[in-house]
Amino acid sequence: MGFVTQTPMRSAGAAPTPADASTQQPAASRRRSAGTAGGGRNLEGHRWIARPKEAYTLPALTRRLVGDLGSWRDYPPSLRLWYWLIPTLTAVLGGILRFVRLDTPHNLVFDETYYVKDAYSYLVSGYERAWPDKANDSFIAGNPGILLDSPEYVVHPPVGKWMIAAGMWLFGPESSFGWRFGAALTGTLSILLLALVAQKLFRSMTLGAVAGLLLAVDGHHLVMSRTSLLDIFLMFWILAAFGALLMDRDDGRRRLAARLAAQASSSPDGVPTRLQLAAGPWLGVRWWRLAAGVCLGLAVGTKWSALFFLAGFGLLTVFWDLSARRIAGVHGWIAGGILKDGLPAFLSIVPVAGLVYLATWTGWFQSSNAYFRHWAEANPSAQWGWIPNALRSLAHYHLEAYKFHQGLSADHPYKASAWSWLVMGRPTSFFYESPKQGTGGCELPSCTSAILSVGNPLIWWSAAVALAVLLFWWIGRRDWRAGAVLAGVGAGYLPWFMYPERTTFFFYAVSFEPFLVLALVYCLGLVLGRRTDPLWRRRSGLLVVAVFVVGAVLLSAFFYPVWTAEVISYQDWRARMWMPSWI
Repeated sequence: MGFVTQTPMRSAGAAPTPADASTQQPAASRRRSAGTAGGGRNLEGHRWIARPKEAYTLPALTRRLVGDLGSWRDYPPSLRLWYWLIPTLTAVLGGILRFVRLDTPHNLVFDETYYVKDAYSYLVSGYERAWPDKANDSFIAGNPGILLDSPEYVVHPPVGKWMIAAGMWLFGPESSFGWRFGAALTGTLSILLLALVAQKLFRSMTLGAVAGLLLAVDGHHLVMSRTSLLDIFLMFWILAAFGALLMDRDDGRRRLAARLAAQASSSPDGVPTRLQLAAGPWLGVRWWRLAAGVCLGLAVGTKWSALFFLAGFGLLTVFWDLSARRIAGVHGWIAGGILKDGLPAFLSIVPVAGLVYLATWTGWFQSSNAYFRHWAEANPSAQWGWIPNALRSLAHYHLEAYKFHQGLSADHPYKASAWSWLVMGRPTSFFYESPKQGTGGCELPSCTSAILSVGNPLIWWSAAVALAVLLFWWIGRRDWRAGAVLAGVGAGYLPWFMYPERTTFFFYAVSFEPFLVLALVYCLGLVLGRRTDPLWRRRSGLLVVAVFVVGAVLLSAFFYPVWTAEVISYQDWRARMWMPSWI
């Protein structure tokens, strides 16, 4: 009888690195690994080869496709509590940093002047209405009820503004805490989500804790969580979609293992028939993939730049399925993956995202006076008249907004080319004041209160280097996790290079910042080493990682005043401006 090769665990989805001591295998898995990795000259004793009858059993298929740890339930009972507690603790820390003094400054900083007032308009009318001159002064004074009856032309979809409006509905539109509550809560939840994603991706609670902690203390994410701009909401829905696809990856592989094993068990020789292995089984409705489609629809409903994530993540999940069928032993894994995974993936993600996006415009549809709401009635068309007027009006709205974005090239003092983002060449100043001595908490001759969207230099500059390491591990080692993280960075970063003339800002990078943190954590996992490494190697790796994390926390404490508008001396503010372009 012949043998069937078993792909090593690196390709099967449980790569040997990064790993840490907190990721413990169940006792049964350790015994199984010891029994299959034994020495001797018999090839059957090696994990990468097995008899066909053994290769298509459910345990063997699950081990090849998912690994020994597929979900939190596979952890020993003593670790299951920590699986949820560690991410929660990092989120609590991040929440404290985001909610304390959230109402400071009581001012509409930077683009809050647009989105906060639009959010209030949503509460009142369900769509954006225009404001009179000097509306900011009245709004800040607690008198927002000065909306004009005419609609306002805006170029961003509604979801982020509805999320801002939720906080204003809870705490009142006159409260700066209320108009920033949605952003702070979303930023805090994204820390919890990233820690869980890192645990799932790296099969390591230590690395999950590091990922959550680094995002919690990073200044760029902190500033975006404390100001009501749309990008923090965009980031959250993108990260949620990625987490859903990670869950779908394991769920799909478990289904593939179960269905192939069932086919094998009903076969006389314990192997699926040639016909069954020609393309492999259909895996049914993928609920996590549908959830990803919903999240991506909400992301696009926040900012159109999420369309690049929609395309990138859609391709990524299909590539994962193609790899799964190849590893499982499906002969026509390309055709089978495209027909039985690729087409259902498209239907599960793209139409679902489209319907969700359309639903986010409900307030506009229900209105009678929103911008371009009745454009179609005033502009009949013989060619497109079969389309309902409301949809044709919305299509025209989108066309005009697209033209606006394409022509957006006005100069701005904080304009930052995408080339400079990874090194934080030109962070955006959201707020700057120089209170006089004896006012606003200033007790010195020269004081400064500022909000600068600069990240933690140790985190950002290290993450930029980490991307090169991931590129090597993806191409050279074929590590799917490195490819997944790079896909997230690429979808959020590379498209901006197609618009070199457009006015762009550094804070756009928050959409892919979680993936930068994952790239950095991946490299820290390499420093930690494998569970099988000598003790001295593990201890030295742990020491290096601990020093790095402590250094990042201390550096964040140093920069914290210029992230949160604390009143400090002018000299202390200048000491934190490490690059001339930060001023």
